[in-house]
Order: sequence, then C-alpha cells, then structure tokens
Amino acid sequence: MDLSPPNTAATAAEPSVLEWTHRFKALGPRFFTALHPTPLAAPRWAAKNEVLRAELAWPDEVFDDEHLHALAGNALMRGSEPMATVYSGHQFGQWAGQLGDGRAIWLGEAASAQGPQEIQLKGAGRTPYSRGGDGRAVLRSSIREYLCSEAMHGLGIPTTRALSLVASPEPVRREEIETAAVVARVAPSFLRFGHFEHFSAQGDTESLRALADHAIAHHLPQCHERAALWQGNVYAALLDEVQERTAKLLAQWQAVGFCHGVMNTDNMSLLGLTLDYGPFQFMDGFNPGHICNHSDHQGRYAYGRQPNVAYWNLYCLAQSIAPLIDDQDLTLAVLEGYKTLFPQALGDAMRAKLGLAGALAPESEREGDWKLVEDLMQLMATEQVDFTLFWRQLSQAMVQQGKAHTQQPETPMDLAHWATVTDLVLDRPALWAWLERYSARAGRENFAAMGVQMLRTNPKFVLRNHLAETAIRQAKLGDFSEIETLHNLLKSPFDEHPGFEAYADLPPDWANQLEISCSS
Repeated sequence: MDLSPPNTAATAAEPSVLEWTHRFKALGPRFFTALHPTPLAAPRWAAKNEVLRAELAWPDEVFDDEHLHALAGNALMRGSEPMATVYSGHQFGQWAGQLGDGRAIWLGEAASAQGPQEIQLKGAGRTPYSRGGDGRAVLRSSIREYLCSEAMHGLGIPTTRALSLVASPEPVRREEIETAAVVARVAPSFLRFGHFEHFSAQGDTESLRALADHAIAHHLPQCHERAALWQGNVYAALLDEVQERTAKLLAQWQAVGFCHGVMNTDNMSLLGLTLDYGPFQFMDGFNPGHICNHSDHQGRYAYGRQPNVAYWNLYCLAQSIAPLIDDQDLTLAVLEGYKTLFPQALGDAMRAKLGLAGALAPESEREGDWKLVEDLMQLMATEQVDFTLFWRQLSQAMVQQGKAHTQQPETPMDLAHWATVTDLVLDRPALWAWLERYSARAGRENFAAMGVQMLRTNPKFVLRNHLAETAIRQAKLGDFSEIETLHNLLKSPFDEHPGFEAYADLPPDWANQLEISCSS
C-alpha cells in the first residue's frame, strides 16, 4: 500500500490493498467538497473488526501499522479520493437547511466480496459542513457506534457496519474535555433522505434527477422492474422501494426494543439501513413512551412514536422527489403502502417472537395473534417489565415446557414450571391468564419446537447502556478489552455464551442514572 501525507496528492507507485472506485464523485462538485482528513495525534487501535474484514474478503494488511494511520485520517490510501457530501434535512421536525458531512469524510468505494462498499471516517476533522463544529467524535460515542452497529448486524437488522475504531489522546471539548476517536464505518451507500431534500429545496431538479438516477443505477436497480407497478414511473418505484425498506426496518427496531433517538431526515438511510448511532438505546424496562435522548425534550423520538416519525420522514422524501414523479396522486398512493406494510411487518416480527411465525397465516389467525401481542405488551408496559429478559425467558420456558409435555403429556400446566417468566412481573394472575391463552393457541405439543425457534428470534444479549458505559470507562483508562468482549457476545446474540450470563442480567441500579444526548 502507498500512503501519502495529509493534504498532498496520493501517488500511484504501488497497488493498494483495496481497489477503489468513485461512482458518487462522478456526479460532480455540486454534490460534495473534496478535502483530506485532519491528522489525529498519537493514534492507536481500540478495536479491529476481523469478522467484517473477513466477510468482505479484505486482506489482513488493512489492520497493519500503515493502515492505522490511514484509518485515523493521518495518511491516504492510494486510490482513495476523500470528500464530504452535502445534504439538508429536517431536525426535530423543523427545516434545518443545509447540513452535510460535518465530521465524516468519505474515502471512496472499495471492492469487496459483497460488492462495492463505501468507507467513511467518522470524526476525521472539520469540513465545510461542520457548522462551526470541530469535526471530531469523542471516544465515548465512537465506542457506542462501533459496538451498536455490529450488535444490530448480529441481530439481523440492516445497518451500517464498523470496520475499526482508532483512539487518540487529542482533547475534544464537549460538556467536558474528552478524547478523540475515529470510526471507519462501511456501507453499500451512505445516501440519506437529506441528500434529496437538499436539491429539492434549491429547486435544482437537474441535480435531483441525477442523484435519483445514480441511486437507482448503482444501489437500487430493482426499481426498473418495480416501475411496472407504478405506471412505468421509475421514480415512484424508487419511493416505493425506500418506503418498504423503511417499514421493515422500523418493524425490526420495535421488535427488539431499539430506540434510535434522533430520527431526523438527514439520519434516514435511502437503503433502509440503521444509520448514525448517537443517543440510541435498547430499552431495559418496557415503556412505549420511553425517550432515550436526553436532548429530546418534547419526546418526538420516543420509542412508540418511531413508526409514525418514519412515515413523516418518508413524506418529506416524497415531497423532495415529487418533481421527478410528476404526479401527486401517484406519489400519495405510493406512500399509502407504508400504512399497510409496517403493521404487517411488525405483526410478523412479534408473532415470530411468540413462535407463531408464518406470513401466510389466515387473516383471522393473525388478528387473534396480534391480540395476544397487544395484551402482553400492555401488561409489560404497566409494570415496565425488562423487555429483552422477558422474551428470552419466555423462549427458554417454552423449550422446558415442551420437554415436560413430551415426558408427561396429560399433566396440566403448572405455574411453577413458568417461574422464570412469572417472577419478572408482579401481577402474576394476569400473566398466568395470558399464558393459558397463549398455550391454547400454540398447542402444548408444539412448545419445544416453537421454543427453539424463539431462542433464535429473541436475543439473550443486546447492547444495554450500562454495558457500553462499562466499556467506555475502561477505555478511558486505556483498557480496550471490554470492547472486544462485548463485540464477541453481540455478534452472536442468540447464543448462550456460557460464563457470560451477567451480561444478560437485569441492569444495575446505577444504570438508571445514565443519560445520553446528541453531544458526541
């Protein structure tokens, strides 16, 4: 690999270990500003994602000492052409105007076993879109992004990925003085709703069309075939593809109790990926009104509001590309799909959590199952039962009940056999009544098989706030080992991982005092 000092042109003496393309850059300078990252003092590896490197079939050298400096922003990989892209967006429901990559610098697209992958260095320094900020990310938030992007992938939820985490003693001022870090994040595309809003707000239909054509040609080619559903209108098909991906993504978020925290339009991925991990949280006690972002004073992005916010954001995207669709009725008809698709996707996800999977189930059966879900969620919300632990314990209890039924088929259900589940609630009669309804629906002869499937659906491990906080506190002391421990658990969150049961326990009391905000 050939590395060049910052702010100089890269040479071409030797081939790089990564093969680069720059399809987005072909759109022209209206879409980005070319610039180099800002050097970072005394970088050191905090985490290297060997799993992702292997999946992408990138060579070991990606994590050698030379690449440490490249992934810290101190040197350029030959063939990369760094830049920051411009976009606009709505933040907390208000038009914020021009935004852009304020601290994320795009290196290009690297060829991989999974197709071209864009690499961004988040925290790599100031850009023209930093709006007075320093362009840095702090170690605290960078650890959270690194771990959560990989945790979401382990859960099977579409997400950007994290290739590496580089730490530095360089001071960064937030509410207090912290230290800097850079996450190298990877995705097929980092296109956001806000990229389209930017050119729409300017009345620049030519650039808007070029951007849409780029997205369709390189990332969503299925829109050409999908256009047949929408009078041959490929831009209506683009909106339809995005709304479907978004609906399915939101259903997955809700099913695992994930709160994003900042669902601004500039944080919404065109590809339906979970994007921009800031004040996120996996809920502990179930509360539909839970607000994970300490800066969200109005609760706009509370857990229970996320699906409607996603629809609002899609409406903003639809307004942006409406000049391309050029048919208001058609545009609105496309958006209507979300109102059907999201409830169906969420229903399927929640039925799967109960072991009642099967998208082809009769409508009457699906309605009855949803009533089971609603009644259980109401009970859980009333007592704020731990979300992840309850579903995992229910899954394990189903396996055990299935084994007991196999040995003694005629034995009536015994409350004691469900103790690991009922111990999580105070109103045990209400839960027992629900369990009897659930058992009648499932059929006791099916418990064992259903339980096995549920264990593959309801994770044992999620990135709870206190787990991330423990890793952060150790990292601030120079010990990055807890990051690796958590990564190993979260990459396979449905496995038991004997010896690590404490990571799946109820959170400690001090976890209730943790606050997360947009400051990072």
